[in-house]
Amino acid sequence: MALWSQCGGRACAHVHGLSAELYYVRNGVLNEYALNFIVPVPATMKELHFTWQSLTSRPVSYSMTVESQDDGAMLPAKFNISAFGAIPTTVQTWSVTLPCSGLYDAEVNLVISLNVTLGRNNVTQLNFRRKKICLRDLSENSSGVIQDGTRPEAPAAVYVAISCVCALATLLAIALLACYLRTNKETMHQTGRLLRESRLGSSSSGPFLTPAPVLSCGSSSGSCASSRHRTTANIPPSNPADLHHRIAQLTVQRCRVRLRSIVLEGTFGRVYRGTYTEEDGLEEEVLVKTVTDQASSIQISLLLQEGMAMYGLSHKNILSILGVSIEDHTAPFLIYPHQGYTNLKRFLQKCKLCPEGVAHTLTTQEVVDMALQIISGMQYLHKKRLLHKDLATRNCVVDDKLRVQITDNALSRDLFPADYHCLGDNENRPVKWLAIESLTLKSFSTFSDVWSFGVLLWELTTLAQQPYVEVDPFEIAAYLRDGYRLAQPVNCPDELFAVMAYCWAICPEDRPTFSQLQVCLQEFYAQLTRYV
Repeated sequence: MALWSQCGGRACAHVHGLSAELYYVRNGVLNEYALNFIVPVPATMKELHFTWQSLTSRPVSYSMTVESQDDGAMLPAKFNISAFGAIPTTVQTWSVTLPCSGLYDAEVNLVISLNVTLGRNNVTQLNFRRKKICLRDLSENSSGVIQDGTRPEAPAAVYVAISCVCALATLLAIALLACYLRTNKETMHQTGRLLRESRLGSSSSGPFLTPAPVLSCGSSSGSCASSRHRTTANIPPSNPADLHHRIAQLTVQRCRVRLRSIVLEGTFGRVYRGTYTEEDGLEEEVLVKTVTDQASSIQISLLLQEGMAMYGLSHKNILSILGVSIEDHTAPFLIYPHQGYTNLKRFLQKCKLCPEGVAHTLTTQEVVDMALQIISGMQYLHKKRLLHKDLATRNCVVDDKLRVQITDNALSRDLFPADYHCLGDNENRPVKWLAIESLTLKSFSTFSDVWSFGVLLWELTTLAQQPYVEVDPFEIAAYLRDGYRLAQPVNCPDELFAVMAYCWAICPEDRPTFSQLQVCLQEFYAQLTRYV
């Protein structure tokens, strides 16, 4: 018998062209990992599809049931085939509908049980575990249709009241928008003047969460329409004096910094290993990012701007900047604490060949553990209402105990030029790590960071291979729109690849949150440690 799970409903189009099936039975052998893995089902996904085939010459009977732990949040599940019968001898696909009641928000754990009878005393039970996300008022019956098919009629006064409220809301929104644009224009003017005085040059949009439009899926066709992201936006500091105060707080004396050896070097950027001497004479190991004399003022500005993206953060999986040294006629220094860390991408590339010359691969358990650390750091960033926008192994560091920290992307374009491309817009971007909406609309959200995390997870399992190596950067947007995705790496478990595939849903709302990813990977990690 062969049986595997596919994407369901509208989400199936998101991974079209991608080998995203999750096998439960292959050639009669059970996949215990897959059966114990709890797969999240987004709120927008109404159906699950399963494909099966009996490989025996005689009929094989089956029976199916669905058990839910929250009957209030979920309505009874429905199969599109009989709950009892015989497994076909040809490849066929069946589905199960998982409708939500819409009464309240819930994460419903459910088990789809399939009993396969091979003989009188030979019955095999397969349990497919799912976690269905149900949202309030997002149900099949939330359209206002009464069970007999008629719609309730509302009094005319209700429509008049609704029209008045809409008109007032529109006028208020226009007034607020005008006020915001006027204030924002004044703030940008003052900030630009202050940055020029501080030798920071011009700056572009920072890492703050902004209320930029993202893509949401239509109910039937799977097409995307513009909508607001549900996460509340975080407005950059409007007081220019506060920004200037932050820069002043980071400033350290150049004489306290001593450079020792070059760790990474690009065309105009360098990363040194060195020391920083505190006022009490205590020396601290540091990493120093700086530029050469050939660097332009724009490159210096970009270094300072991106280096300050994670200023003031405190988390074990975040590498925050320690200080900045800006002196006349010298290149600026960005100073970071150093505790034996090395660049994660370089570390993975070195794992391909160990000193004995034999290929070495990280264990799945180690990969999942590092992924969980990165998820923890990203949860902290998003809690602080910050977006990374360039999450990749090149922007992470790792030590000899595989402890991972996320870094800013200062100098990454210069140190890893093969990872960035200009698409005719004079902007060097990490094209093959960007979500489809970030690539085509320059729209960023927490969900676009999730997409990038999926590519980072693929890097971990391939020891930092180049993603989409065969695809021209100018063709990557069309490639993604057509449904193609990264292939499943060699020796990558189906469960881990399924997590990546969920991250690459074409519509942002269909991607999991970092909290959901954490739950999935923690459960998978527990399964791995159970068999070690």
